[in-house]
Amino acid sequence: KKLWKEIEVPTEHLHETIKEKAEALGEGNWLMGVAISTALMAVFAALGSLFAGHHSNEALIEQIHASDQWAYYQAKGIKAEIAALKNENATSTVETYKKEQEAIKKEAKEAEEASKSHLVKHQTIAKSVTLFQIAIAIAAIAVLTRKKVLWYVSILNSIIGLLFFILGML
Repeated sequence: KKLWKEIEVPTEHLHETIKEKAEALGEGNWLMGVAISTALMAVFAALGSLFAGHHSNEALIEQIHASDQWAYYQAKGIKAEIAALKNENATSTVETYKKEQEAIKKEAKEAEEASKSHLVKHQTIAKSVTLFQIAIAIAAIAVLTRKKVLWYVSILNSIIGLLFFILGML
C-alpha cells in the first residue's frame, strides 16, 4: 500500500497551452524582427540627421560666401565709377574693374547655386529623418498592440525614408 498519494501537477497542460499560444502569435521571431528593423531605422535616422545638419551648414557657408562676393562686386563697381569721375582718360582702369567684376559675379552665382543645392539636399534628407522617426513610433505601437500590420506600415515608411535618404545623398 502507498502511504502517500502522488500529487499530479498539471504542468504538461500548461506547457502545451503556452507553446500553442506562442506558435499562434509567432511572438519570438516577430519581436526579433521588429527589434532589428527598429534598430536599423534608428541608425538611418541618426545618419540622416548628421548629413542633413552638414548640408544645412554648407548651405549657410556658401550663402555667406556669395554675399561676400556680391559686396566685393559692388566695391569694384564703386571704384570703377570713382576712377571714371576722377580722370576721363582712366578707361583702362575702369575696364580692369569691369573685368574683375565679371569674375566676381561668376563666383558669387556659383556660391549661390552651391548653397541652393545643399539646401535641397538638407530638406530631402530631413524628410527621411522624419519618416524614420515616424516608422520607429509605429513599430513601437505595433509591439504594444501586437498588430503586425502596423509593423508592415513602419517598414513601408522606412523604405520611403530610405529613398529620400538616397536621393539626398546623390
